[in-house]
Amino acid sequence: MSTTEIPAPSDDQDVTVEQLEEEGDIAADFVEGLLDIADVDGDLTLDVRNGRAYVSVEAEDAAALGALADPDTVQAVQELTRLAVQNRTGRFSRLILDIGGSRDARQRELAVLVDRAIEKLEDGASQASLPAMSSYERKLVHDIVADRGFVSESYGDGADRHTVIRRG
Repeated sequence: MSTTEIPAPSDDQDVTVEQLEEEGDIAADFVEGLLDIADVDGDLTLDVRNGRAYVSVEAEDAAALGALADPDTVQAVQELTRLAVQNRTGRFSRLILDIGGSRDARQRELAVLVDRAIEKLEDGASQASLPAMSSYERKLVHDIVADRGFVSESYGDGADRHTVIRRG
């Protein structure tokens, strides 16, 4: 069995809305299969935003999604879903999976982290570092920092890549 490495798209390789919709459809089928295996009822919503396919899983009873909505579990299922999409399309996928509003909850947590870091800057620190996080989370942090009127940069490699915040 051989493996094929799927290259990440370069800036000049734009993915079309149709391709992103295809990614969303493939991802939804994969996630539905996982939900069936776990015997969990959930409603899936597909969207295309900011050059990414978004797949959201919600349930009338939020507790029904249980441990699946844990941020680490969502990240793991997202990576499996991306691999399934890449296997079918032959293209690198940057799709985002949200289970039970976990992404919104994480964005609120990141905003709190940023606000604490900014407090350190306002107390005289020259910079404040945040813990290592995924590229998606770092992007959210950069946006939050910019909204607060500060500057941020990512440093480090791989799993150690983190964000440093400074005054603008």
